Amino acid sequence: MAKPRTLGQRFAMSAGVGIVAMGLFAACTSGGGDSVVDQGTSNDENAASGETVVIGFSGPAADHGWLGAINSGAIAAAESFDDVDLRIAEGTNDVTAQIAAVETFINEGVDAIVLLPSDGAALTEVAIKAMEAGIPVINVDREFSSPFAARTTILGDNYGMGVSAGTYICAELGGTDAIVAEIAGIDALPLTQDRTRGFNDALSDCGLEVSARVAADFTVQGGEAVTSQLLSANPHIDAIWNHDDDQGIGVLAAIDAAGRDEFFMVGGAGSRNAMDLIAADNSVLKATIIYPSTQAADGIALARLIAQAKTVGDLITPSVPNRIVLDAPVVTKDNVDQFIDLAFAS
Repeated sequence: MAKPRTLGQRFAMSAGVGIVAMGLFAACTSGGGDSVVDQGTSNDENAASGETVVIGFSGPAADHGWLGAINSGAIAAAESFDDVDLRIAEGTNDVTAQIAAVETFINEGVDAIVLLPSDGAALTEVAIKAMEAGIPVINVDREFSSPFAARTTILGDNYGMGVSAGTYICAELGGTDAIVAEIAGIDALPLTQDRTRGFNDALSDCGLEVSARVAADFTVQGGEAVTSQLLSANPHIDAIWNHDDDQGIGVLAAIDAAGRDEFFMVGGAGSRNAMDLIAADNSVLKATIIYPSTQAADGIALARLIAQAKTVGDLITPSVPNRIVLDAPVVTKDNVDQFIDLAFAS
């Protein structure tokens, strides 16, 4: 009887099948004659300057390193195009203020809106209003509660983060009866629930489970407080997954204060300080899982294409996808150089 494939192997196989299918499709549509597929605009056509488009951007207050990188990335992306006029609403965690900002964009008649909502459900109605006014909305990171609220949605892979973290820990610990701990973010958030679910699924695939779990609040102070409790309650741990590198500063402070180093730790998101520690290889932090801070920058790039009636040049389908989920790769000392330029400052 064949040995069941692990979750990680099944992920890899599905990706491989997709690549093969694309190759076969390309082979069927090329060959001796002209292609039967209209591939839309090419990469060269997309890069060429077009009619100026006005893009409104609104996101939460940058009270977290990752959110700061989201905002700066959006600005940098807009500045890289000479045909984009970016109008930025002041960052806010006040739902009413963000709704007002979107309504201002609608009244101004912008060509597209890139929106990272402070609360996806609460911003859904005004996003639908923009769409009904003929303004395409690009929804970033936190999803709206209706498919009619966005032309395109760009997401990080929260479930995939958990799978990546669990798969890495499984590979490091093997099939041992290990003690695995988890330091989550805010348990009330769907993103935290998705990360935990992916982590549990991956651990289960190799016969492990979470032995101890605490939840912080994505802050340095919160990370330090709950980690102190976790370490006091568990005299021995083999591996820890901390969901967020910003709160990881506090997590590592608590670990240092306790003088504990019998375990290794995996972080989450991909901060610069985390990657520097991984590269130095002189702490318990051995890896982090990317949660891309480029989502709003990607949103600006796609908003420009949509507003100019262009397509994604490398895709066969002559359109811009309506849903994009970005990868959640594992960063270790062996590949940190590939990712460090995209790291954000905590």
